[in-house]
Amino acid sequence: MSDPESSPVLVAQGLSKRYGPTTVLRDVSMRLSPGRILALLGENGAGKSTFVKILSGAVVPTTGAVQVAGGQVKAGNPEAARSAGIAMVYQELSVCDDLSVEDNIMLGREVGRFGWLDRTRQRRIVRDALDRLGHADLDPTTKVSELSVGAKQLVEIARAIAADAKVLILDEPTSSLPRSDVKRLFDVTRKLAGEGLAVIYISHFLEEIRELCDSFFVLRDGRLAGSGELAGVTEADIVQLMVGRSVDELYPQTPRSPGDPVLKLTRISGRPIPCNVSLSVRRGEIFGIAGLVGAGRTELARCLAGLDGRTGTLAFRDEVIAAGDPAAAIHAGLAMVSEDRKGEGLAQNLSIMDNATISRLDPYQRLGFLNERRRTAATEAVMTRLQVKADGPTSPVSNLSGGNQQKVALARVLHQQANCLILDEPTRGVDVGTKSEIYRLIGRVAAEGTVVIFISSYFAELLHMCDRIAVMARGRVMDVRPADDWTEHDLLLSALGSDAKG
Repeated sequence: MSDPESSPVLVAQGLSKRYGPTTVLRDVSMRLSPGRILALLGENGAGKSTFVKILSGAVVPTTGAVQVAGGQVKAGNPEAARSAGIAMVYQELSVCDDLSVEDNIMLGREVGRFGWLDRTRQRRIVRDALDRLGHADLDPTTKVSELSVGAKQLVEIARAIAADAKVLILDEPTSSLPRSDVKRLFDVTRKLAGEGLAVIYISHFLEEIRELCDSFFVLRDGRLAGSGELAGVTEADIVQLMVGRSVDELYPQTPRSPGDPVLKLTRISGRPIPCNVSLSVRRGEIFGIAGLVGAGRTELARCLAGLDGRTGTLAFRDEVIAAGDPAAAIHAGLAMVSEDRKGEGLAQNLSIMDNATISRLDPYQRLGFLNERRRTAATEAVMTRLQVKADGPTSPVSNLSGGNQQKVALARVLHQQANCLILDEPTRGVDVGTKSEIYRLIGRVAAEGTVVIFISSYFAELLHMCDRIAVMARGRVMDVRPADDWTEHDLLLSALGSDAKG
């Protein structure tokens, strides 16, 4: 680890950004030395994205400047930022699936002469970059579409290494990774930092921050709220900097008394998973489903919501629901919030109002026309209930932060007045304050008698929020117990398909 007081490789001085009358970043300065791993923290909408987009040249600051290794970087010019040594790996990976590993790594920096690629020199650069990452086993000729998400991420990082990056920005890099790939990413990041690369690491998982980073930088409402060495602060200190208030209870508990079984799954099987799943869930119960990537949790959720075909019997409140029929599931009172917020959870090109009301338009229809005044009022009411930060109901969902988009997805199922919520990774990619709000909402609707199926890869939230937890592995339910009878260690063992104890 380098000395934090050594000469900085990155200097951001007085960065501000205004969009019309709205200021989203206010006079933010940062100094980052080689070999440091800095956690960039803040709630959704705090200014993190704007800040790193200015660093990477994607956004022109209203005021301020960026320097790398003593040289000023031309504002609003991504190529200038890359040439200066700033590389960014976004949460939504920007790889070309149809190209090889080599072509992705060299994209935009191809080596050639007289219009011909020099494959020999390119291959040497690519192998050097992969060797530096400790992954010489990754074949440069492999098509990227054949790789896992974790391996695709390595390709993006290798692209930065091949371009001789001095500063690497990782934006929510573990949000879609299994634990094995998270460990691999951390090992790679530490190795690069040990070689003198400066890293800015953005994450909402404070456990990850504590495990990987050595310092922190917190933004709140577009301003610097605090920074320093992680060794000298507690999680409570960081959370208070992020939200501007003390969060005494991240997992708020709402008193509830689950009733009789109302959701019954009998030998549910999909194509090819889930496999022969039989469960019953009680009225007012928060029922957790744990497991690793590929365990079949999402596939089970899609079967329940009618999005995928299935065999077996699904009944809710004694009504048998037809297979592969989303309309029948909605009519019966089931609603799903997808883990893929951008791909299928929300219509990004539509407004908040359209997204929130699309699954229940009957109250506003008459003679083929929509009563927009009543629909607007209903949307405003649910936005207030969930504290959605936006200009109004007609704002495009694509303009919202990730946390506020997730609230709109939840607004849809609440407006639908569903009696069974199927929530697939409902807190993925949202900040700690928003997580607490979502947990409180889940507890409240369960206390009102709603069935909640809570699917998560984050064992801690399942243990704190759920009444019972089922663990899936290889498409099957391995075990079901009251939440108090599980530990994180036991959950992991069961998710791995192991019966070992201890």
